[in-house]
Formats: sequence, structure tokens, C-alpha cells
Amino acid sequence: MTAPGTAPAPASSSAAAASPLALALRLLRPFWRLVLLSTLMGTLGGIATALLLAVINRALRGEGDMVSFAWAFGGLCLAALLGQGAAGLGSAIVGQKVVVAVRRELVAHILTAPIARLERLRVHRLMATLGGDVDALSGFSLVLSGLGVAVAITCGCLGYLVLLSPPLFLVTLLVLGLGVGGHARMRRLGQARFAAARAAEDDLQRHYRAITEGAKELRLNRPRRIRLFHADLEATITRIAKLRLRGLGVFLGANLFGSLALFAVIGGILLMTRAAPEAIGVEDVSGFVLVLLFMKGPMQQILGALPSLGRAQIALRRIAELGAAGQEGGDLPGLAPGMGEGAVPMPAEITLEAVSYRFPESAAGPGFTLGPLTLTLRRGESVVITGENGCGKTTLIKLILGLYQPTAGRVLLDGRPVRAGEWDEYRQLFSAVFADYHLFDDGMAEGRQAAEAARLLDAFDLATKTALKDGRFTTTDLSAGERKRLALILLALEGRPIVVFDEWAAEQDPGFRHRFYHTVLPDLKRQGRTVIVVSHDEGYFDCADRRIVLKNGKLAG
Repeated sequence: MTAPGTAPAPASSSAAAASPLALALRLLRPFWRLVLLSTLMGTLGGIATALLLAVINRALRGEGDMVSFAWAFGGLCLAALLGQGAAGLGSAIVGQKVVVAVRRELVAHILTAPIARLERLRVHRLMATLGGDVDALSGFSLVLSGLGVAVAITCGCLGYLVLLSPPLFLVTLLVLGLGVGGHARMRRLGQARFAAARAAEDDLQRHYRAITEGAKELRLNRPRRIRLFHADLEATITRIAKLRLRGLGVFLGANLFGSLALFAVIGGILLMTRAAPEAIGVEDVSGFVLVLLFMKGPMQQILGALPSLGRAQIALRRIAELGAAGQEGGDLPGLAPGMGEGAVPMPAEITLEAVSYRFPESAAGPGFTLGPLTLTLRRGESVVITGENGCGKTTLIKLILGLYQPTAGRVLLDGRPVRAGEWDEYRQLFSAVFADYHLFDDGMAEGRQAAEAARLLDAFDLATKTALKDGRFTTTDLSAGERKRLALILLALEGRPIVVFDEWAAEQDPGFRHRFYHTVLPDLKRQGRTVIVVSHDEGYFDCADRRIVLKNGKLAG
């Protein structure tokens, strides 16, 4: 029923996706106090650890008395543990709160984004982001606390190294700097492979949809089933695994390179000590090497967390791209509880004035334009929209419903144009059962009583198949025709002034098809509702007050 092509590109580029860094900062902003506290406590833990190493080094040199050593050792151990524990807990809380915020924001964007944008993104891409990308962030949040503590300890140790021997610290900094530079180059290569694996996950989600939604067809077509398994699923799964392994291999090599740089520093210092013992004190060298060996643990923890960080960065990029969906056209109404409750007044008429809608050319197919066309829908009338497949009937319905916004022309409500920011309110005039509808199990729409639902279930021969319990239908596992009838019941319970049916009778038996056109539609009209029906049932066209015929995207006749 939908016209060929893809949905139109956004009218402007102002809705470009935010950068991952900007998104991360915005997500952290509400928790800045906790982030600051965690950072301060981590810093405290790092300083305490560095001072603890200094106390141990002095004890090994035989400096100071045992009582002072015991108090200093115990106090610094306690401070290090408290600082690291508080920093780890704070980081874990922030990480999980960010994951909650991301999930909530993504769902809100999907609920409020323009339909055309969601159609361009495709369901498999949305599911990959909602599942894989959010899981990647969640996985990184679990290592975030340990990572923060490791960074704090490493910084504290580096500070102590400065105090021990500034010349040795400069040598250490130079070698470690070269190691960090080489690590960064290798990390970019690993990141690219992770990004390629993430792109392949979109294909995997598409194949998952094929094997679940096409399960019946695949049982009947063995060649297609075999081809889908080997050429699509197995190949994609293997490709993702190989790309991830290559990325992990690069990160592992980078980590080994970092460890090699640390060992090179230790080896170089020891060689310098042997070559010029009078220039570098042995006691300073022993303390320096002790701290470097201690640093190896937190540094390995930092390097080990980098693959998770890389996947999280890619996930943030994809989430930022999807997040822009909710900002196109400024159509972002609130989702506060209670919004939209109560009766919606029916306008006297809705007019599409010189309206056009353009699907641009794409790799998927040629472009298509609906319109320009002008038509008026009046209160209480019934209209049937007909035409051959692909002529634009569903596109016209989406324009009427406000799901698509015209690329040219205006939609008028009682003579007044619907403006930006008013589309969500405008859409509350309608209830619809689409050809590709989703059946919700919530039966208490708009606060109607259960008795009305029970009456409708009986009237549509569904009382023995399902029932309303605690505001939800006990089951929606029904035949195709029965599910359509249940969708019609939900539509009736919503009580909206304009109702739309897109090929509703296609799955109905002759008896219910006749009831739909000769009983249901007249009853809805008598309630004062405007009824719009997309149909190919030529024998019932005379049941409507008016017929609109489309041909190649234009009004015919």
C-alpha cells in the first residue's frame, strides 16, 4: 500500500547528530556532584596510595621509628581503601544512572520522532541500538569504577615519582610518552575494526527479524532457508566475530606495547644505575622501581578497559545519531503522565490544501511524489479511498493523520494551518487500524469502563476468546481476522472523533466483511464520528458518502 521509495530527507541540516563527547557530557551533567565527589575521593585514594608507597620505601631504608610507621601505615591504608571504595561506588552509581538515562531518552526519542525518520532508520537498526549499543554502555559502566580508581592510583604514583627523582621521572615520562603514542595509533586501528563489527550488527538484526517474522515461509521454502542460514546469518555472525577478534588482537598488542614501555623504563633505569652509580642513588632507584612495579597493576587495568571504552564510544556515536531523530522538525511533545487525557473536540473540517509529499530517489528504488492535491474532510461523513497498489493511498492517510508533514502545501484545521509544534495535538483527533497495525493489549483506553469492552467483545464474537482483566486483554494470540476485530474494539474504546481503517476487512470472512460495511461504519457515523476507509472492496463503495480515487499519486476524476 505504501508508495515506493524511501522517506524524504530532513528539510535542514540543523538536526545533525551531537558528537559522542557532547552527548557524554550532557548525560553526566545531572550527576555532576556525584562525579565530582567520586573524582575527589579517587584523588584522595591515589594520593594516599602514593604516600603509602613513600612510607614503605622509608621503612625499607630503615628511616623513622616503628610506632610512627605503624600509625602512618594504618592511617594511609584506611584512607586509600576509603577513597578507592567511595570512588568505585560513586562511579558505579553514575554509570548505571547514565545507562538508565540513555535508555529512557532513546525510548522517548523513538516515541516522539517523526515517523518518516524512523522509517529511514529501519527497525533492525533501532533494535541494534536499543540492544547492543545500550548493552555496550552498560558493560563499560561496570568497569568504570575500577578504571577510575586505577587512574587515580596511577596519577598518585606518578606524583610520588616526581618527588623521588625528577630526572628519573623525566626519563620515565619520555619513554611512557612514546609508548602512549604507539598505543594510541594501534588503538585507532582496533577502534575501526570494532566500528565495522558494530555496522555488521545492523545486518544481523535484519536477519534475526527475517527468521522470526518469516518463520512460516522459511519452513515452506528449504532453498531460501538454507541460503539465509549460510549466506546471510552464518556469514554475518562469522564476520562480526572475526572483526571483534582482530580489534581485540590489536588492543592486546597495544597493551603489550604499553607493558613493554614500562619494562623498558625499569631496565633503562637499572642500566643507568650500573653505568653511573655515583650519579643516581641506589636507594632512590630502588624506591623508583618499587613504585613502577606497583604501577603496573593499575596501568594494566586501564589498558584492559580500553576495548570496553572503544565499544562504548562507538555506541555513543550511534546513540547520538539516533538521538537526532527526535529533534527533526522540532516535533518533541512532552511525555508527562496525564497528557492528552479527556475528550478531543471534532473540528468541522480538515483540509489538505495543495499538499505534496516527496519520496526521493534512493538505492532502494525510484522517487515518488504524492500530489499536489486538495481535499476536505467534513465532520460526520464517511469517505472511502481507493486506487491501485502503489498509487499513494497509505501515504495520503499518513498525511491526513499528521504522521507525515507535507513537503509542500498546508493542512488546515477549520481553516487554520496546523503549525510546527501542534502536530502531536492534531494527531490526537484520530484513531486508526493500519494494514501493518500493532495490536496492544491495553483495553482501557481513554478511561472507558470494562462493561463497554465486554459488550464489544461479545458483539464481535470474541467473548469466548479473550477478556479484559486488570485493564488488559488476557490474550491477543488470535487468528488474523480476530486480531483485526480486537484492534477495532480498541479503536472504539478510544472514542476519538475521526477513525481510519486501512484495508481492515482484508482478513475478514464474508459475514464480518458485510457487518463492517453495513453495521459498524454506520454506527460510527451515528456517533458523530468521521470515518475514513482505505479499501479495494468495490462491492461496498456505495456504503460511504464519498469516494476518493488516487492514480499515480494524483486525485482521479
